[in-house]
Amino acid sequence: QVQLVESGGGLVQAGGSLRLSCAASGRTFSMYTMAWFRQAPGKEREFVAAITWNGGFTYYADSVKGRFTISRDNAKNTVSLQMDSLKPEDTAVYYCATDSAPFKVDIRGMDYWGKGTLVTVSS
Repeated sequence: QVQLVESGGGLVQAGGSLRLSCAASGRTFSMYTMAWFRQAPGKEREFVAAITWNGGFTYYADSVKGRFTISRDNAKNTVSLQMDSLKPEDTAVYYCATDSAPFKVDIRGMDYWGKGTLVTVSS
């Protein structure tokens, strides 16, 4: 059974940094694209960043480009999201997700999700 467990959320002031981590199990992690999504109060869940199975390519939403960095460690089955220059509008629950099939990138095709970790950015 695939499990994704996020950690690292918390309260931070605007301009600060946080690093989120996602621990994955139950799948050959190194074969799958991983992604981060977020959902702010009263809004739909939105894509934040993705990284291909070997870390060769990364993708970012325009709203976080240049501020957030996604990375992965296939030896440890973890994917991380380094968030710098945080803004109040980054406040959301952040979710880790895995693509539904190996060796592809389909942001709309994520099939397993973690329970999320809350990030709150105060102004």
